[in-house]
Amino acid sequence: MSKDLVIALAGNPNCGKTSLFNELTGSRQHVGNWPGVTVEKKEGKLKFQGRDITIVDLPGTYSLGAYSEDEVVARDFILKEKPDVVINVVDSCNLERNLYLTMQILETGAKVVLALNMMDEAKNKNIQIDIEKLSRAIGIPAVPTVAPKKQGINELVSEAIKLGDSSNKELYKINYGPKVQKEIKEIESSFLESGAALDYPASWTALKLIENDEYVNKYVQERAKTNAVKNQVQNSIQSLTESIGYEPDAFIIDKRYEKISEVVKGSVEKDVAIKETASDKIDKVVTNKWLGIPIFAIIMFAVYQISIGLGNGTLSDFVNDKIGQLGTNIDFTLRGIGAPQLLGDFVRDGIFGGVGSVLGFLPMILIMFFLISLLEDSGYMARAAYVMDRLMHALGLHGKTAVSLIIGSGCNVAGIMSARTLENKKDRMIAILISPFISCPARLEIYGLFIGAFFANKRIGIFSEGGLIVFILYALGILVAILMGKFLSSKVFKGENSYFVMELPPYRIPTLKGILIHMWEKSSHFLKKAGTVILAVCIIVWVLTNLPAGVAQDKTILARLGALIAPIFKPAGFGTWQAGVALITGFAAKEAVVGTFGTIYGVDEGVHLFHAIQNTFTPLTAMSFMVMCLLYVPCVATIGAIKSETNSSKWAWAAVAYTCGIGWICAVIVYQVGRLMGFV
Repeated sequence: MSKDLVIALAGNPNCGKTSLFNELTGSRQHVGNWPGVTVEKKEGKLKFQGRDITIVDLPGTYSLGAYSEDEVVARDFILKEKPDVVINVVDSCNLERNLYLTMQILETGAKVVLALNMMDEAKNKNIQIDIEKLSRAIGIPAVPTVAPKKQGINELVSEAIKLGDSSNKELYKINYGPKVQKEIKEIESSFLESGAALDYPASWTALKLIENDEYVNKYVQERAKTNAVKNQVQNSIQSLTESIGYEPDAFIIDKRYEKISEVVKGSVEKDVAIKETASDKIDKVVTNKWLGIPIFAIIMFAVYQISIGLGNGTLSDFVNDKIGQLGTNIDFTLRGIGAPQLLGDFVRDGIFGGVGSVLGFLPMILIMFFLISLLEDSGYMARAAYVMDRLMHALGLHGKTAVSLIIGSGCNVAGIMSARTLENKKDRMIAILISPFISCPARLEIYGLFIGAFFANKRIGIFSEGGLIVFILYALGILVAILMGKFLSSKVFKGENSYFVMELPPYRIPTLKGILIHMWEKSSHFLKKAGTVILAVCIIVWVLTNLPAGVAQDKTILARLGALIAPIFKPAGFGTWQAGVALITGFAAKEAVVGTFGTIYGVDEGVHLFHAIQNTFTPLTAMSFMVMCLLYVPCVATIGAIKSETNSSKWAWAAVAYTCGIGWICAVIVYQVGRLMGFV
């Protein structure tokens, strides 16, 4: 009986690996985190020719070094988990750069199939690749693919299965010369002498030690019982430096590129005349020094206009009505079978009134994620990060901070985790500590509630007033984040910024399948929160709203709790116990603010939430409340991510303190200035 196979996908960022993964696994994907780290882990299932195959999508990386968590995760999976086959996805237009990772993967002893992806783009650039010559030169199967068009995918999987079933265990070796090989043997001998038990192949580990890999150095020293390895490595590096004339790590890199140059020269032909592509022509406009940021602003403005215009109107009302009707029907059924009235109230108001209020904004969330996925898959979001780099650099911030902020608009936790790609500790800390100010989809629900109550169907010219407000809030979050980053850079984390290097992928026409998969990945996270955290918060809120039994609503435990902090927010215009409670529960998850209002006001004989909000807030206090929700303490998951990424409870609590302070100050400014201008 044929065994099940585990196939790992490895490749550089922007090589089309994600598109290939989506085509192979479709909706049969699971997303989580790698054990012990915050890097996202994607697994999927594929049934092919009667074989059950697990596809593991490794983090995109340029090498198997140890400069970031991504690189460590990728190489640890290949070396320790030992997948049956590694499909190395490469960009056919940039073989020289992509093959560096290929060489490193081969040196681990893994069985590798080369997926020459984006072959259509290579042909458009008049790049001719002789597949057979390339395959012979490297000694592994090579298959041309165009992932979005499903070209070559069956052939690729067939080759992977054939290789996985083979008994070939021949280790790929680059000729580094007799001197390096001699020192590798000497270090291998020192492993035995020191009694070091290694999970990695001995020859690969020895090579990494010669390259002065800090991670492997630490790994070996922890397992060695004597100083034999440490002494031998020092002697080997010194000996090679003297004989070669410069550091052996640079020599090894040069040798890899010599091999790559030899392979490419014998199998790839390029048109000498450089042809300007459609991507180049578009980039002249969208990455223009003066037009780049305004274009990005216009695109994001359009995203929020469409999301609010389509998702927060008829669709939202339809979902709200259906969920509310379902809660009422279940309440009616429970009473019909003689259940206690309290149970019916709990189901109608505690569950459907609370969680239902959150789910009512699902259409808006889905539309926004659809549009964001469209921008990501087309290649535009990489341009957005590029044009933001100029602004970041002018303010003394690292360009990759812009990447964290853009990713944070999908989820602050993801934005914080993306900071791990920053090599400089100063830059990494700043990116982590300013990410919570970025408006995320959870906050979008709060905006949707107040826009529906006060700004629905209002327009300024051809534009939706609600969409304009959301865009202003989004821009405010970015502005506060940048200003806070400037403060941290100049006053708290002093030092030099590292350089920002980023590859711009060619523009591509996104596939509907890929967009829908990405949209579902993001939306499923929202639905899981609605069914867990939000549900738990709504139940607690409902219980506290009904205790002690028989008292007026403003005398309940929840009302008293909210009343304790309500005076703090009086200068911001929303000093009510209901608002105070909603801000407290928003600490668990920002969506819980909407769920809390739904539960509280649902108690009052099922009053429609929009109407209840209109009785408690005004358009001006609604604006100040939204500003507070944008900037004040991020959710528990975000605080946990800050603690994990900074390895410090101090910074996590500091984030709670300064976000609350900044949120309160900005909310007060909005309300007080609004009053002076005559708004109510």
